[in-house]
Amino acid sequence: MIECKELNIEQGAFRLSGINFRIEEGEYIVLMGQTGSGKTTVLEAICGLRPVKSGSIYLDEKDIKKLKPAEREIGYVPQDGALFTTMSVAENLGFGLKIRKWNKADQTERVKELAELLGISYLLKRKVAGLSGGEQQRVALGRALAFYPRVLCLDEPLSALDEKTKEEMYQLLQKLKNELNITALHISHSKSEAVKLADKLLVIENGILRTEQVKL
Repeated sequence: MIECKELNIEQGAFRLSGINFRIEEGEYIVLMGQTGSGKTTVLEAICGLRPVKSGSIYLDEKDIKKLKPAEREIGYVPQDGALFTTMSVAENLGFGLKIRKWNKADQTERVKELAELLGISYLLKRKVAGLSGGEQQRVALGRALAFYPRVLCLDEPLSALDEKTKEEMYQLLQKLKNELNITALHISHSKSEAVKLADKLLVIENGILRTEQVKL
């Protein structure tokens, strides 16, 4: 479970105030709103990448607002993937485990497990620079899931993909949602994407965040 209570965020002239929502364990929530409405700002605040002026961010009843990003047990997939282009796919998948000081045998086993889950075992030795958009997104997703995060945050992960690859990624995300019982907050501009993935919608409009049911 993750919950924001009376969250206030300021960056220059931009402000969001009184942000309140709760995501239950296993819920897949899609956050929508116009460009510039503050969707990424909220996501980055939850991940510890954006300072919060006031309010609280709870993960399973514990206020994590003052914790560093690596201490929050939150997996993050930024919009551009932010993969390490000088590293192999295997090294990218294992990066979060290495900085958390997992032993090498456990790192290797977890990377193998993730690659099989995401259908990228054949890519493990490849550098990420030459991968397709869909392959890169699978690697970014695997890196975020590697350390068994309590919550997964995704910032428009499918926006740059062609329609065929998007359909493949929808199926993969639905598979992960069902098999791993993922608690997720996923930013999207696409209503059709939200319908396929979301249990519930959060919408930011004119600085106000509201909850909506998914309408088929």
